[in-house]
Amino acid sequence: MRFNLPNALTWMRIVMIPLFVGVYYFPVTWLALPQQNLSATVIFTVAAITDLLDGYLARKLKQESAFGAFLDPVADKLMVASALIMLVDLNRLNAVIAVIIIGREITISALREWMAHLGAAKSVAVSFLGKIKTVSQMVAIPMLLYHDPLYGFQPHQWGTWLILLAAALTLWSMFYYLKMALPTVQKHG
Repeated sequence: MRFNLPNALTWMRIVMIPLFVGVYYFPVTWLALPQQNLSATVIFTVAAITDLLDGYLARKLKQESAFGAFLDPVADKLMVASALIMLVDLNRLNAVIAVIIIGREITISALREWMAHLGAAKSVAVSFLGKIKTVSQMVAIPMLLYHDPLYGFQPHQWGTWLILLAAALTLWSMFYYLKMALPTVQKHG
């Protein structure tokens, strides 16, 4: 593995996960709940921005690597799963929504790995629908983390609507990927 800036950003995203989760375990004498919410929101948002940056920089600086291509989606899934679990724990997200999103991520990751093993990885490459799903959840999660009203804006309500949209897109994109893989699955039975 070559060390480069895109991979460093991906590693930074992974390292931020325990910090993001840990914020909610600080005693309230250190950080009251509104400050915990703000801190977790900022950490998650910075991590989400590094997700945008690492891929862009890898292409721009011609530093794409097999390891980076492997690690980036792993970091994304760890970050999102951690956030969803925390939101369920904080009673801000229904566990069914978290299970749908996390379950889809595991299913599609396994499908992609199997399709790559069969030499048909392109049939389950990231689609535009998958990107919209990702954007919906990356906007929804910070709103649900922040939670508190902000000058009349209701982040929790908007975050709830967006995470429901993300869950619907999650199911839709999962069925899309499964449909794309079906010919290969039938061929290799």
